[in-house]
Amino acid sequence: MLRKWWEYIKAWFRSASDSAMKPEIEIQMAMDEAKKKNQDLRNQAANIVAHRTQLEAKIEKEADTVGETREMAKQAILKAEEARAAGDTAGVDKWTSAAQALALKLQASETNLSSLTSQYEVAIQQAEDAKRAVQANATRLQELSAKQIELMGKLEQAKMQEAVNDAVQTMSSTMDDELPSLASVEEKIELRKAKAMAKAEIYEATPQGAEAELRGAINQTAADAKLEELKAELGLTTGSEADTGEATGFEA
Repeated sequence: MLRKWWEYIKAWFRSASDSAMKPEIEIQMAMDEAKKKNQDLRNQAANIVAHRTQLEAKIEKEADTVGETREMAKQAILKAEEARAAGDTAGVDKWTSAAQALALKLQASETNLSSLTSQYEVAIQQAEDAKRAVQANATRLQELSAKQIELMGKLEQAKMQEAVNDAVQTMSSTMDDELPSLASVEEKIELRKAKAMAKAEIYEATPQGAEAELRGAINQTAADAKLEELKAELGLTTGSEADTGEATGFEA
């Protein structure tokens, strides 16, 4: 039971930590870790290539030693033969011993050279593998860098959209809380219009309204008569109107 609770607590803390972590920080952490691994890989590859280079130098040096020892051993053999021909027993022993020592050294050098050559062949393959690994990892790092730029762009877009959503929501909330709706405004206008028409209708039904209507009709008639008078003075009276006037004069 204690173990179960402990696992639950760890999972809860992990979840809380993940939710609290900012995306941009997580992206940067991932890139930093990738760069660190890439540098470690480069260092390891450099050590492998350096080992190959060291083996090259050792092989060259050991090959020189083998060649030099071989020549010295040959010279010692020739010296021993010359001493034997001269009947120089001491010289024979001296140069024979030297030749034997050089032969042992030559054998050891050749064995060492063979071992170094085998190591070098392995080192060559390891160096090539290391370089390919570095190249592949460099490509992967470039891809991660491009992905980082893409993710940061998406993150900025998400932040902008969230800001727009918050602004729209705030505006909508403010309008709903503080501003009247268009429907209520229209209803108020229609109510005012109806009240104004009702007042006009009621006024027309009163004696004052009837008198005002009558005065308006009289004024309109007088205005029409004055207009016709002005037209006659200007000679703009229509034919029908002239005929009517003549007929009226004849009857008089």
